[in-house]
This record gives sequence, C-alpha cells and structure tokens, in this order.
Amino acid sequence: MKVGDKVRFLNEVGGGIVKGFQGKDIVLVEDADGFDIPMLIRECVVVDTDDYNIKRKPQPQPETPQKKEEEHEPEITYRPAETKEGERLNVMLAYVPQDVKAITTTAFDAYLVNDSNYYLYYTYLNAEGKSWNVRSQGIIEPNTKLFMEEFGKEVLNELEHVAVQLIAYKDGKHFQLKPAVSVELRVDTVKFYKLHTFRPSVYFEDPSLMYDIVKDDQPVSQYFADADALKEALLQKKTPERPKSQPIEKPKKRNDLVEIDLHIHELLDDTTNMTNAEMLDYQLGVFRKTLEEYKGQKGQKIVFIHGKGEGVLRNAILKELKTKYRDYPYQDASFREYGFGATMVTIR
Repeated sequence: MKVGDKVRFLNEVGGGIVKGFQGKDIVLVEDADGFDIPMLIRECVVVDTDDYNIKRKPQPQPETPQKKEEEHEPEITYRPAETKEGERLNVMLAYVPQDVKAITTTAFDAYLVNDSNYYLYYTYLNAEGKSWNVRSQGIIEPNTKLFMEEFGKEVLNELEHVAVQLIAYKDGKHFQLKPAVSVELRVDTVKFYKLHTFRPSVYFEDPSLMYDIVKDDQPVSQYFADADALKEALLQKKTPERPKSQPIEKPKKRNDLVEIDLHIHELLDDTTNMTNAEMLDYQLGVFRKTLEEYKGQKGQKIVFIHGKGEGVLRNAILKELKTKYRDYPYQDASFREYGFGATMVTIR
C-alpha cells in the first residue's frame, strides 16, 4: 500500500485514495467527498495501484526544516500483494515519444517495464562495433516501470543493436530461482519516424514502441550472424568455387531517382572464398560504373544504398566522391525512405 493506491474498507462500507500514513498502523484515505479518513492499515485492501504511472526516477529534493523533522520517523512503503501471474517474468523495453504529435522532431524516453513479482538487477547496453557500452544500470522494483534515459534522433545509430541483462530475486522472502537473462535486440530505427509504429499499451498513457525482453519466463531470441563463424563455415566447403556474378539488374527508378543497391548479396550469387577487400573492390567497381554510365545526364540523382554496418563501404564511397568525383554534389539520402544507410549523388 502506498500513496495514490485505491483501497476499500474491509469492515465498513466505502473506501478511497491513499493520501498518506500516520505511523506504522494508520492510513489516511480520501473519500469521494474529499475528506481524509484515518483507518487501520489492516482494515483496508488495495483494489487498484498506480505503480505503472510512475514516470521518472525520484529526484533529490533540497532539505528543509520540515524535512529534517520528518526524517526522525522512517517512511514505510507497502507493496501490493503478489499475484500468481507475477511469478512468471514479463519484461519489456519501451520507447515513448515525448511529443507524439511532432514525431519527426521530438525526443524520446527509454523505459524498462517489469511486470512481475521480482526485483531485477538490470543492465541496458548498446553495441559499439565488437564492444559494448552501458547506457543504464540499477535495480527495478516489482510491477513497475523505470525511466532509463532521454535521447534524440541524432543518437539513433547507437541504438540499432542493444542488449538487456537481468538477474531476478525477491527481497526478504523465499522465491523460485530464475536463470540470468541476456537478450540482444535489433532496433529498427526507421520506426522512430513513423507515427503508426507507436501504439497504446496498459503501461503508458502515451503510445509507445515496445520490445519483449522476457515473455512468460522465456527470453526473446533474435538471430545474429557471427562474421567469424560464417567465414569458417565458408572455408570448410569441400569444393571451393569462385564467386558467380549475376547480371546487374537495370537500376530502379522512383520519383526520377535511380537506386543502386550495393549490398554484396544483391550483386553476387556467391561470395565463397572472397576476402572483405575483394568484396569492397567489387562494390566500388559497381559504384564507378554507374557514375560513368550516367555522366552525360546532367542533374540526374542517384541513390547508392550501402547500409550502415561498420561504415566501411560508406566511407570508401565518400572518399571516391571527395577525390575522383569532386564536381558531383552528394548528401545523405532521405532518412524516411532509407534510414541512415544511403547516399544520394547528383550528376554534374
């Protein structure tokens, strides 16, 4: 039981909203007429809790003489009764726009939602190449949501590959041991530009983008291809073959734009035994050939889709544009259409 909970009386008609406590045994309940009624805590039962309406981490308040006096009496917090469903872990990562009506410019809040009877040690991380960076860590209480950070669209690239690690426990009571959880997620950052991807939920007043971390005690799994494992598997092939080129399809035109997809799997049927350097050279060859083909069409705009990844191909393309094609203006292609993985070049 805590301030803001809705309670009803066990031995009397009525109930109301918890407004405060007097000592360890008395709760002040505001009834429908606005009067504060003192009742024994054991004579009340919680019928509705506002745990999920806690929006921010508690901020430290400046000390006042009144606060110093209150420190003599310890604050008692009563948790709502555990439920049978809460014995199964259900944990979600949530992103909530601060102004859903201005989705293209608004900042976002990141939350961890704990829909269970367990306390959780948690760590929220993002990948930086082959290493990881801790964005938030701490403890989240049972049946609550925890604000972790505020961020803008300028850091969306950092959130494409995130992870959440959890250890579940109960404080001061026996409980069923839960395995430690470590879940990696691919976050589709393009969704942050689309209003319809943010949907209502029971956990937030505003629409949110939710990712399951644990559902009914089962960690959510996504497949991540390990580059070293793939390379080893390719090298073990009994009959090595040189890569088979496939005809480059006629570039797609859309709204007077020419689109060229430079992903290696779009250019070659098989990259067995090709080194990273060889694949990069092939992609740059397609890039140069395309610019050569359209060099006579002044004003033609060409979008080269290179993806994000670790930025090797993008950096190589920018180097070409700065040295061999200095007269051709270039810029990032539309974020709405291509995310952060394409460059648009204008023929001059």
